[in-house]
Amino acid sequence: MAVEGGYAEFFGPQVPSTGDDGQTPTFALASAAYRDNEADEILKADSEWHKSSVSKPRIALFRPNLGEAFSRAVIDRMLGSGRAPLIQSFGTQPQVVVEHSLAAHRIRRERDNRLSAVMVLCGVLFLPGLLVWLLVFQIRTTIAGREDKRAGVLATTLLVAMGLLAVVFLLRMPFDGFWGWYARACVVAPVIGWFWAKRICERTAHDLRERWSGLLSGGSVGAKVPEAVPSSPGETAAEELRQSLARLSAEQQSNSVFYAGPKGILGMGTRWGSWQLAEELVPADPDREINPFRSWDVIKAVHDRLRMLERGPLHTGGFPKPTVRHWIVTPIGENAGAVSRPEGTDVEAYQIKPHAIQEICNNQQFGAGDRHYLGVQWTLWDGQLVITMLITVTVLHETLRIEVTGHALGPVHPLFTSKPAAKEKSVQKSVRFWETRTVKLPLVDTDEVVRLAARAPLTWYPPLLYWLGGKLSLPEPFGLRHAWADKPWRHRFMADDALRAATPVLRAVHSAAIKVLKENGVDTEKFGARSAGLSGAIQEAAPKKADVYDA
Repeated sequence: MAVEGGYAEFFGPQVPSTGDDGQTPTFALASAAYRDNEADEILKADSEWHKSSVSKPRIALFRPNLGEAFSRAVIDRMLGSGRAPLIQSFGTQPQVVVEHSLAAHRIRRERDNRLSAVMVLCGVLFLPGLLVWLLVFQIRTTIAGREDKRAGVLATTLLVAMGLLAVVFLLRMPFDGFWGWYARACVVAPVIGWFWAKRICERTAHDLRERWSGLLSGGSVGAKVPEAVPSSPGETAAEELRQSLARLSAEQQSNSVFYAGPKGILGMGTRWGSWQLAEELVPADPDREINPFRSWDVIKAVHDRLRMLERGPLHTGGFPKPTVRHWIVTPIGENAGAVSRPEGTDVEAYQIKPHAIQEICNNQQFGAGDRHYLGVQWTLWDGQLVITMLITVTVLHETLRIEVTGHALGPVHPLFTSKPAAKEKSVQKSVRFWETRTVKLPLVDTDEVVRLAARAPLTWYPPLLYWLGGKLSLPEPFGLRHAWADKPWRHRFMADDALRAATPVLRAVHSAAIKVLKENGVDTEKFGARSAGLSGAIQEAAPKKADVYDA
């Protein structure tokens, strides 16, 4: 991190690293902060279970584009004071996405500062003319938004007619003296301001598009957020921002997750498969009782065995090193709008302490309360695929049950991986009217300059801007990764990876559990037979909606 004048020049990642560390979905999501598409485009990326919304603007001139709406929504939701808990973004780095949202917001804020100065000098001082021009563009925007093909021609005709009327007004001014010259200035000054604003908007648009393209191309695009690093003890805003980013990173490492019925475990994806081994605990020696043991003893052995999954008898690649963790799963409603993380003396920095995990594993196996799961997780395809296998062990009366479930979270929606395209349209040729030709359009057109200039002074008070132009509402409970995840089953190799992981995990779990049972004097004949049956059946594993019960 380079420091200049007491500020951090760059805050966050500068050079994308390689490997399956989630860079691809992280930068894909971060690129949304720099985009200039219509805000409604993000609705196409909504999954079956998670829906976002874009409120309809009261005045079309004040509507946000995708990058403005996304960056503002992400900053408010993930860094806002008193924010609700977030869902972990497995396979991504949410802090990086937030940093890029801050950087994009900072770039636009600098542009809006300049546009606000233009609005004051060329607009507010000549308010009557400004209001007339804004009214014309508002009507033009409303007309152009209709589905009728003639609407675009009508909108252009309106603007040309207004221009001709302005010229006539300048030549045949009905006033004399000071008011005559002021009236002329009211017509001309907003037009001069438009040319000035256009240069400002084009420079910023090129910068944003370069960052958008750079993130998706793997370039060294850093998130420039100097306001996130305090340069003196008195900078409370910078210190609060730094603490918010640190809190975001800590919550990302939480070992508490939420089960939302058919939606599966939020952040891990839906449950696509379930395999259960349940047999009676019978002493191997009829003359001796079973040695007392608990669920935690079985889970601990399974944990040690799963950590060895990357090792095999042949040197043929195989599994990369998995992440093996103990999870505490809290049930919530399918349509729950928020979650509440565990609190109390057993929780520290969003982490449930080991002794509390062990107690839940041994005691909370029936009735209300959280449940314990042991998870083995792979982040593959550079973060585009997250495979999670969860194991839970329960003992009710004389029956021990070992359940293995599969969860898969697919790649981010293709909307986020699309690179910026040149703005162009097809028009008919003047002579050969039955043929068309492609015409390049300006990066920032007339309507866009007016929209940005009109919004600029109001960006200092977001609530009013939201009320006038609308805003993006993120799906709740919100997590960056699962909100816009696509299904992995449409990608042949991703589907193969998810299905192939189930068999070796199931066999490793059963092998470790049966070993513990033997050591404690349990007759494992039925467990072994049942395990062999499951081992054969799982070889034909197929994804299904395991949480959607036909009842």
